[in-house]
Amino acid sequence: MATKIPGVFEPNLEELIKKSKVLVVGAGGIGCELLKNLVLSGFANIEIVDLDTIDVSNLNRQFLFHKQHVGKSKAKVARESALKFNPDANIVAHHASIISTDFGVNYFKEFTLVMNALDNRAARNHVNRMCLASEVPLIESGTAGYEGQVELIKKGETKCYECDPKPAAKSYPGCTIRNTPSEPIHCIVWAKHLFNQLFGEVDADEEVSPDTEDPEAVGEAGAKAASSEAKANGDVERTSTRKWAQSSGYDPQKLFTKFFNADIKYLISMSDLWKTRKPPRPLEWNSLPDAVAGSSSQVLDVGGLKDQRVWSVQECGAVFETSVKELKRKFDAALEKDEHLVWDKDDKAGMDFVAACANIRAHIFSIPEKSRFDIKSMAGNIIPAIATSNAIVAGLVVLHAIQVLQAKFQSCQTVYLRKKPNHRNQMVVPEKLLTAPNPKCPVCSPKPQRTVGLDVTKMSIAEFEEQVLKKTLNMSPMVDVMIEASGSVIISSEEGETEANNEKHLEDLGVKDGAILIADDYLQQYTLRLIISHRVSQRDGPEFEILDQTDLPTPPPQPSTSAASEPAAAAAASETPAPAAAEKMDTNGDDITSTTTPDSKKRKVEEVEEVTVEDNDVPSSPAAKKVRTEEKPTPSGDSGIEEVYLD
Repeated sequence: MATKIPGVFEPNLEELIKKSKVLVVGAGGIGCELLKNLVLSGFANIEIVDLDTIDVSNLNRQFLFHKQHVGKSKAKVARESALKFNPDANIVAHHASIISTDFGVNYFKEFTLVMNALDNRAARNHVNRMCLASEVPLIESGTAGYEGQVELIKKGETKCYECDPKPAAKSYPGCTIRNTPSEPIHCIVWAKHLFNQLFGEVDADEEVSPDTEDPEAVGEAGAKAASSEAKANGDVERTSTRKWAQSSGYDPQKLFTKFFNADIKYLISMSDLWKTRKPPRPLEWNSLPDAVAGSSSQVLDVGGLKDQRVWSVQECGAVFETSVKELKRKFDAALEKDEHLVWDKDDKAGMDFVAACANIRAHIFSIPEKSRFDIKSMAGNIIPAIATSNAIVAGLVVLHAIQVLQAKFQSCQTVYLRKKPNHRNQMVVPEKLLTAPNPKCPVCSPKPQRTVGLDVTKMSIAEFEEQVLKKTLNMSPMVDVMIEASGSVIISSEEGETEANNEKHLEDLGVKDGAILIADDYLQQYTLRLIISHRVSQRDGPEFEILDQTDLPTPPPQPSTSAASEPAAAAAASETPAPAAAEKMDTNGDDITSTTTPDSKKRKVEEVEEVTVEDNDVPSSPAAKKVRTEEKPTPSGDSGIEEVYLD
């Protein structure tokens, strides 16, 4: 241990390290390395918070965990393992969510320093706000494959985590997913929606049947198809996919015939869709092709691993049948507890179902099919985690921590770990100076403010609270909302106080165009001024938008990814070491998994990139943007083949 070796640290610094109390949020890829580094550096008072449990896929890079630990709390096992390095250390582990009300501002004030090794943006936003409210320095970190980032956040002196805008997820209109897929990802998203329609939480915006309201289908053919549908249904509301499947006993052959034959024939009848496209080809259950279109058996068998070769449609049909039977068994058990299934890439039956359905649909629409391995990566948004990247970033975090303890904040510039050396042959590149806070930041500016565009006649209070305040603005359940002009409270954190308002529309409570709402989050000690801009909602358009996103600095144009252009780009950046960008890596060093579930408020489907970052989030900053523009990764704290949430 460093503090036991004379001369490693100056006496004063050694004492600072021993007396400090630090909080580590996340015990994944970066978190494991970080905890080990802290203990070996002499930090004696450490608390660690992580809600996750250990999975087999963690073991190749999260070295504090072993086979016998699978299924156990990451935080608690990490504590036990770290104590073997220094039994005298005082390590407290919490198997809990950092967003819990148990960890309020007063809890954060107990610490000298907080270090993030998280895997999702919501948690990062929350910790960012708690550290600002408690005025405790925060060190953010993240990795994405071979790249990574470490950044200090200190109130009033540096940018906070939310000073820079995050890139919007690519999205596709629902009609593309349901009617006219043209890429493998469209089929994968459709397959995940089908899983939810049959076995998961049903969302009306995840419908998988042909969309008769598709603007491209409007015309005589579309009208005829819609008319025939109404006639067939007797003008009565159509039975839901779930109810129909239950009535058919989840018979695999009947399910297959509906989704891959009857629905496809219905799509073909919408002839306007196929004027400029190749029409789909319905499949028959009893005559499935036994080879992959455009592929030879030699190509398919390369490597010998079933997951890494493309299945034939016949194989997909067999996997479909097996997975449906297994999922029905699990679903029946869940229903007894009044629950439903949740798709997980690591659940064999669920992953098999999505892979088989995606490839069958791809074959129908003449789209290249993918191996189960590739589909898993795309469906889960996975970027392989690299153990060495996590180790390097965790080491940089501790170096920053030591500088913070000595109040040498100006020496804590953001540091980037690059995949390739820059023009100075550097792979670990610090920025020249600390970056000042954004004066228009919606979180750390003196008077945080946001403008929200929405239809006050259609958005309910419940939707506003859940979709706008919580999901988009990352506010906690402990938020009160008041109309500034009248002082009327329309949303209260006190249980039952304003529940009667939930189904009412904003307009019903006096919220009109130009109204100002004051949202006060007691848990985060954060107050936000919201200006409401009324706009009539449009079909297939977003139900609301944050209109003043442009007040934040926008990422510069994406640099070329060619090797030849890198030196030029670096030179153009002058002394700035990393690529300019306003993005952060939000992964904690673990493989990252991101859902492809569409935002129910947008009727659009988020695109899932073919990359996933591990659970090590990387902060948004100019240099971090480089990672995204070149590799599309979102840093996580870990580098294994696991999943993390993309930022």
